Amino acid sequence: MEVWKVLDRKVRQQLIILFLSGLLFWICITLLLPTLPTYIQSMGGTTQQVGMVMSCFAIGLIASRTWLGKVADRRSRKIVILIGTLVAALAPVGYLSVHSIIGLAQIRAFHGISIAAFTIGYSALVVDLAPIQHRGTLIGYMNLAVPVGMSIGPALGGFLLSSGKEYMPNATGYQLVFIISIICGVFAWLLSSQIKESSPPNSSLQATTPSNVQREFWDLTKDPALIMPTIVLMLIGLVFGSLVAFLPLYIQELQLDFNVGLFYTVIAIASFSVRLFIGQASDRYGRGLFISASLVCYLISMLLLMSAQTPIMFILAAIAEGMGAGILIPLSLALISDRSHNNERGKVFALCMGGFDVGIALGGLVLGSLANILGGYQGIFAVAALLSFFALTIFATQAGKNLSQSVNFALGKVPDVYALNQ
Repeated sequence: MEVWKVLDRKVRQQLIILFLSGLLFWICITLLLPTLPTYIQSMGGTTQQVGMVMSCFAIGLIASRTWLGKVADRRSRKIVILIGTLVAALAPVGYLSVHSIIGLAQIRAFHGISIAAFTIGYSALVVDLAPIQHRGTLIGYMNLAVPVGMSIGPALGGFLLSSGKEYMPNATGYQLVFIISIICGVFAWLLSSQIKESSPPNSSLQATTPSNVQREFWDLTKDPALIMPTIVLMLIGLVFGSLVAFLPLYIQELQLDFNVGLFYTVIAIASFSVRLFIGQASDRYGRGLFISASLVCYLISMLLLMSAQTPIMFILAAIAEGMGAGILIPLSLALISDRSHNNERGKVFALCMGGFDVGIALGGLVLGSLANILGGYQGIFAVAALLSFFALTIFATQAGKNLSQSVNFALGKVPDVYALNQ
């Protein structure tokens, strides 16, 4: 870890605290992934209602991203991190308290604020602390909190759901999952409160940002350098939203003896494995080739799910999806960091990751409503495969200022023409 050696001791301490907070945050969030769809169904929810409730998560994400991005840029990265961890701790209390589909949808929308806040603050602070020449490497290492958390959370959630009554006889498996999620969220907030920022983002970074660069959020939406990754992330968000909403129900329909939490754990292990080297490789060889490879991985994963009938097929799909996520998310953050100024990164992350949020919102909702037309869950994953192919096509043709630059960048033959090199 060469990058670790060049960092100041105080910076290393802040990154360790930030990483541990991120780890607990993602455990808190992903504990619920294998349990919420079946919890909603156990309360009488139909397939369409499960998709609707799960999609409401992105409503909170979308509604809060822009405001939180501005707060991160103008006030503090720490403030939005604290907001994210606080909401993550409070939302499971809501799941325990409400007993209607509408109530669950409202809590799910509130829960979405957690990821909107935490990811903006976490990513912006990591980029602030990262040396420019090691940006991809440090983003890759710090984002290991996601797959590690995802490797623990869903497996623990699945275990608690099936075996929780052995440890708390008076509680249901669902109640125990929500309680553990609350505890993880509280400890994530406590750790985040120990983060120290030397000064507001704008003042600390003023020296490296041109004085005439003061773009507002809606100005960023007109920048082709940022619109392309936003659209790609939106399409992959549609894929991920469909996966989260319908995978547990698909496995349940097939009556397979397969723990859904294991699927997410395999995703996390695959994601962790590629993140160990992908950031450093992208710093050396560029972002384009690896982002292209990640989109191919998503396509392969959805094709495997479309025809999956055995546990091994689900495991292979999880490996492909994990590799895709492990490459796409950190390198998309690195790409948009390369293409933006320091004093606007909160808003830039809000825009581009907002595309991902919109995709998640529409994925479960739209494809769930079309489930009967598409022929069930296999048809849903067939459409998801098509969306992955569209994402790859858009990236390969729109990543540069013309078709030739785009194709060559996607193949790793030329550098990013939109990079600001700051």
